[in-house]
Amino acid sequence: MIEKFVRYFDKMVEVLKDINFGFIFEIIFNLVLLAVIFKFLDLFEQKMKSKIAQTNQQTQMLQIIPAINRIIKFAVFFIILASFLQTHGYSVSSLIAGFGITGLAVGFAANSAIANIFGSISIISDKSFQIGDYIKFGAYEGTVEDINMRSTKIRTLDNALTIIPNSVVANDAIINISAGRRKRIFEIIGITYDTSNEKIERAVKIIEEILESHEEISKDYIVNLHELGSSSINIRVNAYVKTKVFNKYLKVKENFLMEVIKKFREEGIEFAFPTQTLYIAGQAQNEN
Repeated sequence: MIEKFVRYFDKMVEVLKDINFGFIFEIIFNLVLLAVIFKFLDLFEQKMKSKIAQTNQQTQMLQIIPAINRIIKFAVFFIILASFLQTHGYSVSSLIAGFGITGLAVGFAANSAIANIFGSISIISDKSFQIGDYIKFGAYEGTVEDINMRSTKIRTLDNALTIIPNSVVANDAIINISAGRRKRIFEIIGITYDTSNEKIERAVKIIEEILESHEEISKDYIVNLHELGSSSINIRVNAYVKTKVFNKYLKVKENFLMEVIKKFREEGIEFAFPTQTLYIAGQAQNEN
């Protein structure tokens, strides 16, 4: 009985000698390392999602983060696997070459899609605009209605829905009109040259009174006699509306201009328009 036990024990020892514990430990270590890195990436994904949600972006934008997370996980897995195989004498050059050729083919096939994804990331990181903002870039101008992984949708002033790839948006200079703290009113108001001195002074005063009394217009306005134009005496108006909302700004500006027209007509101050005066030199001949 004891002899059988000894023989069994000797066989167990021989089996254990044949087991490469270092190899097993290395596999376990790499698996634990992958699990830790993946867990860290998942936490980072959740944090980024939360941060993007706080910017009031539409939910489609949140699709970008999981896609990037999966790409990074695949890259990490491939690097660890290649390192492990290389360490144990396996050539990974053919594997890398195969992935390289495949990646090149996929890259060419999905070039525009990848460009749009990175364009979306650029829009998020720069905080260029968000849903509801009125923006201008290139030949486009309008209110942002949607931002997704591929494109940005803008409702133009003629109510047309324009869909622009994010790669185009991200590579252009963007003017975010809604991001301004206030909107500027800049007007050149021309009155006729036959306006009396008193009425010229009164015209400047009327504009100042209208700006001063308007609750939606800041009080740091400037009104001054600007220049003697080719067909008018020009008064320059520079003022700011206390709003970020473009439609409200347009309404305040309209109200201001309507008041100017009304007051000028009440005071008998005439607006100028382009005119030309022709002087014809000649001598009349009397017929005999």
